[in-house]
Amino acid sequence: MLFKDILGLSHIKNHLSISADAGRIPHAQLFVGPEGCGLLPMALAYAQYIICSNANGENEGGNAACNLKFNSFSHPDMHFAFPVASSDKIKSNAVSDHYMQEWRSFMKEQPYGNLFDWYRVLEIENKQGQIGVDEAEKILKKLSLKSYEGGFKVMIIWMAERMNTAASNKLLKLIEEPPDKTVFLLLCQYEEQIIQTIRSRCQVLHFPPLAEEAIVNALLEKGATKEEAVRVGHEANGNFNKALDLFNNDSEDLVFEKWFVQWVRSAFKAKGNKAAIHELILWSEELAKTGRETQKKFLDFCIIVMRQAMLLNYGAGELVYIKIHVDGFQLKKFAPFIHENNILPIVEELETAIYHIERNGNAKIIFTDLSIKLTRLLHKKTSQLQPNA
Repeated sequence: MLFKDILGLSHIKNHLSISADAGRIPHAQLFVGPEGCGLLPMALAYAQYIICSNANGENEGGNAACNLKFNSFSHPDMHFAFPVASSDKIKSNAVSDHYMQEWRSFMKEQPYGNLFDWYRVLEIENKQGQIGVDEAEKILKKLSLKSYEGGFKVMIIWMAERMNTAASNKLLKLIEEPPDKTVFLLLCQYEEQIIQTIRSRCQVLHFPPLAEEAIVNALLEKGATKEEAVRVGHEANGNFNKALDLFNNDSEDLVFEKWFVQWVRSAFKAKGNKAAIHELILWSEELAKTGRETQKKFLDFCIIVMRQAMLLNYGAGELVYIKIHVDGFQLKKFAPFIHENNILPIVEELETAIYHIERNGNAKIIFTDLSIKLTRLLHKKTSQLQPNA
C-alpha cells in the first residue's frame, strides 16, 4: 500500500515521508486515532516506504521486487501482531502466525476495518481477543533475526491496547532498545489503555477523523450517487469503515439501532408497568446471547446516541451526525429526555456495564440491572426549560 492510496491525512503523509527521507525514523512510534481513520493503511504505507525506499510514495524509482512482496503483504521484513483467541482452528496458545492467511485477506478487503470486523472473520465474536505473552515470545524471536534484505525490519502491532500486562512487560526492553534498523509501529484507538511504561518509550502521532470530503469522494469512486455519498459521508462522522458499511447496508449499527429503540421504548413503558418490565428482562436475555465484543460495541453505540440526543436537545443540531433508521423513531422527539440531570449518570452506567462485560460478568444480570437503571434515569425531570422541549 502506498501513501497515495490512503484517504486524506496529507499532513501526516508529509510528516512521515519527509522525516524518513531525512533519516529521522523513531524506533518506536504509537499511532493513535479513532476507528476508520486509516491507522493500519498508514502504517502499511509507511513500512513500505522505509523498507522499499520508495520515492514520494510512488512505485517509480522504488524497489520493484520489494513492492511486489508488499502488495501481497508477504515481505519477510514486515511483521504483524494482532489480537487473537482460541477457535475451532486453533484450540489453545493462539498467536498471530496461526491466522496470517485470514489477516492478509482482512488487510486486502477491510484495511479500515475495526476489531469487531476482525473477530467476525475469525468467528470468535463471543470471545475477547488479546495479544498475550506467547505473542510477545514470538515477537522477540522474529526481531532477533537479521533483516532479509539488509535494511529495516518493521513490527506492526495492531490494536496495541489489547496487549495484556505480561506481554507489555516482556516487550518493554525490546521496545526501549530494539536491534539496529528495527521499527515498532503500535496502532491503537485508546491510548490510555496502553501501560505508561510503553507509551513513554514511543513517539506518539495522533490521527484525526477523516474529512467528510475525503469520504464523499471515495464513495463516489465506488459508484455512489452524489446525494447518497454526501448523506453517508456526514453520518459516518470521519469513520470510513462505517461509511462503507452504511453504503453496503451492512453496518452493525443498523442492528444496534433496532436494539436501542426496543430498549428505550420498553424503558419508557416500564414505570409502574409489570408487562414492560418483563419486556426488558426478555430484551436483556436476548442481548446476553450475543458475543461480548458485540455487547461492548452496542453499549458504545448507546453512549454515542445519548450524547447526540443531548446536543440536539440543547440546540446544537449542526453537531448531530447520527441518524436512526428505525421506522417511527425520531431522535428529535427522544432528545428532550436527555438533559443535564441524567446524561452523566446514563453514560456512567453504560461505561460501568462495558467494564463488567470486559471482566466476564454475567451478561443477563448486567443488562437487566442497566435496563432498570435506565428506566429511572429516562424519567428524571430536567431542572430548567429546554430549548426544544
